[in-house]
Amino acid sequence: MTLLRTAVLGACLALPAIAAPAAQAAPSDIGNEIRQELAEARKEVRAEMAKARHELQTGNLRVDNSLSFGRHDAATRDLPKAEITPEGDFLVEGEAQEVDARQRRQLLAYRGRVIGIALAGIEIGEKSAEAALDAVQGSWISLAFRAMTGTLDRKVERMVAEHVQPAVLAICRQLPEVMDAQQELAASLPQFRPYATLDQRDIEECEQDVRTEFAAR
Repeated sequence: MTLLRTAVLGACLALPAIAAPAAQAAPSDIGNEIRQELAEARKEVRAEMAKARHELQTGNLRVDNSLSFGRHDAATRDLPKAEITPEGDFLVEGEAQEVDARQRRQLLAYRGRVIGIALAGIEIGEKSAEAALDAVQGSWISLAFRAMTGTLDRKVERMVAEHVQPAVLAICRQLPEVMDAQQELAASLPQFRPYATLDQRDIEECEQDVRTEFAAR
């Protein structure tokens, strides 16, 4: 969720800079500069998201702070650093724990589910940023008018909400399967048990929190 909010906020914060040249250049120059700014913004968003995807898929997955909801923060803050490698090893403070073939399959299955959720979050962030950039397409006169009257901000928020809310709710609905995989792994591998913090209350509150967040906009 943090990545998603950062991506959306970054896209929205970029908008005033796109509109700024209106008072300093001729109309044709303004239009060209706006188009260039938008193209560069799209390129940066896509590059950052591609980098994040690559790091997720090829790096170790931290389990001491992944899927850690607010009320679990105190309980997990002092846990040793734990990771699942792309090969299915379970590391605690960098030391590989002994696992058998079945446990390795469970570790890889759990890693895959968590990374799947993280990748969905990255995709949401990318689509949100693209939606925000789409919202400012148009003539420089229209852009300047909407920026000055505040209708630009409202249009961006509306477009982002239309793209984000259904996708985030879809992530919430994946949590029961993640919890099942987490509990199965915790039952099989004692060293993993302290990190199995996802519970039914988290699942129930996820969708409620999303709806409350968007209702407040």
